[in-house]
Amino acid sequence: MLLPKKVKHRKWHKGRRRQEGVATRTNTLSFGEFGLKSGGHGWISSRQIEAARRVLTRYVRRGGKIWIRIFPDKPVTKKGNETPMGGGKGAPDHYICVVKPGTILFEMGGITKESAMDAMKMAGYKISVRTKYIEKK
Repeated sequence: MLLPKKVKHRKWHKGRRRQEGVATRTNTLSFGEFGLKSGGHGWISSRQIEAARRVLTRYVRRGGKIWIRIFPDKPVTKKGNETPMGGGKGAPDHYICVVKPGTILFEMGGITKESAMDAMKMAGYKISVRTKYIEKK
């Protein structure tokens, strides 16, 4: 799983504007010919990224290359079960990546169009936001 080596702050705020805006940075294919693009807002955990990566590598075998364009660097905290109210914020539990519509999640290259389409479709099932298969023009 992907985890940051070091974070500036151990616990973060959730953020108020969670359902606003579109991606302005990672919104074009940069490395491969085929890509998986997000269609909505959401949080993608490092476990989901790893599950999608496994699907893609299974389809590629040794023929192509995969680029992961997102990284989970935001810590999410969780308090223990049956813990009474109060006592402060919980300990960091897992890491997530904040995704906006239009963000490129994965890219692939060096394989056929049909196998890339199948692989991206299967990887999209592992992600908690709507996704779309795209190609470089």
